[in-house]
Amino acid sequence: MDSLSGISTFVQVAETRSFTEAGRLLGVSSSAVGKSVARTEERLGVQLFHRSTRSITLTAEGSLFLERCRRILGEAEAAVAELSDAARSPRGRLRISTPQLSGLIIPALDGFMAQYPEIELDVDLSDRMVDVVEEGFDAVIRTGEQHDSRLVSRRLGSCGQVLVASPGYLQRQGVPAHPSELVRHACLLHRFPATGKLERWPFQLAASEAEPELPQTFVSNTIEVLGFLALQDKGLAFLPTFLVRDALASGALQIVLDDFIDQIVTLWLLRPASRYASPKLRVFSTISAGICRSRHEQATAPRGPW
Repeated sequence: MDSLSGISTFVQVAETRSFTEAGRLLGVSSSAVGKSVARTEERLGVQLFHRSTRSITLTAEGSLFLERCRRILGEAEAAVAELSDAARSPRGRLRISTPQLSGLIIPALDGFMAQYPEIELDVDLSDRMVDVVEEGFDAVIRTGEQHDSRLVSRRLGSCGQVLVASPGYLQRQGVPAHPSELVRHACLLHRFPATGKLERWPFQLAASEAEPELPQTFVSNTIEVLGFLALQDKGLAFLPTFLVRDALASGALQIVLDDFIDQIVTLWLLRPASRYASPKLRVFSTISAGICRSRHEQATAPRGPW
């Protein structure tokens, strides 16, 4: 049998005991029904019906085949119903990878789980550059430009980056008025896990001014550690505003050298281009609504289909 169509035709004939009635219910001619049954018998190598001018009855083989065909059609109908339900109510396992920013990501995931309790989240909190396709992720959240042709990207939002320090540190060490003064300060630096390179602090300097060589007082491959140390009066850190929003509002951290920095970071949601954007994946993109907020731009989830 090459399709469910042949099975459906056979079952309809077996239940109505009439090619004509089966054709009427299926919306085809009785001749088409007869040919479909004949092809099925030929391929199976057995006779499914006893035919006479007055009646059509099942053979022993036909009765056995009917029982299995009913199960097949039942499974097919259940599969269609399951997919239809999934479209209305997202469910199933969703494997994702996000930056190691628990203070930012976990509250968003908590709200997502409350809104979609039938979705099972498998979360990898990591700053490494994962291979989305090879490692079997449904989606990942990452910052910066993405150039993998195997992936489809969706912009989640953007926020600014600022240089911050605690009032206690600034009172002890002084407030720098120019980037060149940082050579005398404690600098808390971020190292990119994928490349091993230090993240530069993007100062806007005059053409005649050299970029300062920052003291590597402390280096980490996760920025949350840098934020914690800055709060402990340990030095200056260059951080996204979403990470220090509350600390800035309370006065626990202060922005320094703001006139010399104008930097935006963008968050992206990436998925394999070869995969269908399932309902559970579509609703997952909605967590972006509250992820980024900054004085530069209010992040909003893009509208329209992914």
